[in-house]
Amino acid sequence: MPTSAPTQPREPQAAVVLLIIVNCAVEAVLQLADYRLIGSPYWRSWTYDNFAFYAPLLRDWQPNYPLQPVAMFVTYAFLHAGWLHLLVNMLALSSFGTEIARQAGTQKFLAAYLLTAIGGAACYGALSDSPTPMVGASGALFGLLGVWICWGYLERRHYGEGMREIWRALFILVAYNVVFYVLLHGQLAWETHLGGFLTGWALAMFWGRPIYRRKSRA
Repeated sequence: MPTSAPTQPREPQAAVVLLIIVNCAVEAVLQLADYRLIGSPYWRSWTYDNFAFYAPLLRDWQPNYPLQPVAMFVTYAFLHAGWLHLLVNMLALSSFGTEIARQAGTQKFLAAYLLTAIGGAACYGALSDSPTPMVGASGALFGLLGVWICWGYLERRHYGEGMREIWRALFILVAYNVVFYVLLHGQLAWETHLGGFLTGWALAMFWGRPIYRRKSRA
């Protein structure tokens, strides 16, 4: 007699929702301050000054507090440049983050999010000398895409399949960065995207593919 499929645990979805809530809460507070509904309109600039990522802090700039050059590797990923920037990133996190969390498990998903955010910042710090603040979750998001695409690579290698889809996905990511770099007049932290993606790929290679969804391929 057939049995019903087991119910998927809700923890992975909860992890994604938690990240979305934290990101939205931070931007909501800054938006309210921008419109003088709470606090001061200087809250955003103060927050950026202390918690955004500044590449020159790794060289010759003096930090505002001793731990700033370390803390900014994480804190920048929870700041955004307005509602549109936040919306795009949170839609991306919602669209593929839940499936990655389900397959990797909550702990690995959160570890990947944190480590790829750090990896993205590290790459930005190494390749950029821009004095402008770098903010946004896209380093972590490109890191999750690195995990996802690497899983596809490992699965196709496992089954001896071609890599056309992998190359197509990589082309789309490169094209996305080129197009938006031009549209935003160079104000795109492609270095962060690159670092996050490479960190995610490395994590996926280290962890391996969590499941192979089919035993045989047509």
